[in-house]
Amino acid sequence: MHIQFDNKVTWLHKINPSVKLLGVACLFFAVLFIHNLNVMILFTLGPALLFLFFTGHPFKRILLFSIPFLLIFLSTSSSMILFGKGEITLFKWGLIHITQESLFRGIHLGFRALVYAMLGLTFALTTSPVLLFYSLMQQLKLNPKYAYSFMAGIRLIPIMIEEAATIRYARTVRGIQNTYTVGGILSSIKGYSIPLLSQSIRRAYRIAVAMEAKRFTQSRKRTYYYEIGFSRYDLLFIAYFAIILSLVFYISGHYPLFPAVDVRSL
Repeated sequence: MHIQFDNKVTWLHKINPSVKLLGVACLFFAVLFIHNLNVMILFTLGPALLFLFFTGHPFKRILLFSIPFLLIFLSTSSSMILFGKGEITLFKWGLIHITQESLFRGIHLGFRALVYAMLGLTFALTTSPVLLFYSLMQQLKLNPKYAYSFMAGIRLIPIMIEEAATIRYARTVRGIQNTYTVGGILSSIKGYSIPLLSQSIRRAYRIAVAMEAKRFTQSRKRTYYYEIGFSRYDLLFIAYFAIILSLVFYISGHYPLFPAVDVRSL
């Protein structure tokens, strides 16, 4: 049971996975220190352009992926907007008290969550897990036994899903009905967990023996099936966000959308 999506290969797919990972991690860290509402809103356009037009997926699928983003934006911003504190009241009804300060803080928090979501999903949609671990071994010198263990674990997830479906079919054929009492739930957990756990232990043991036979526990120079290197797309990725950040700070400084410079001081 392998879940795959048909997509086109864009320049984002050709970026070195380690460069992409470090770049996204740096952006995650940098966004934490952006407290200017104008900067945050304008910077959101950068990840949004990559997510909408350069992930290689059809636009309908992109819109489907965007539904959780909207829920994240609404859930994170609404709690701050509706129940925040401030001096300039915009709307008040019962417990709901919307102020100008809470509105700016809520919008800022919502866009920050939106940036995190788009960057994370863009990375996931354009990065092969296998190439990522090969790049971590070659560029970041990750120990091969850990990298190959993670890759084996990823490959085992679809197998475990198939085994869970097989157990469910077997229980249905034998006439075992799932009841929603405490005893029935505990019985169902035991009926699924014990077979899955025993199969996982046996499979993990076989993988460990195979890795031991291939000398994965010894620290020596290895050859790789995939050779991951650097390319001009890595520079394009870095230059893209460098230009976006420069434009964002320039526009927000000279043509601000909101008077909120620092939401912490509101």
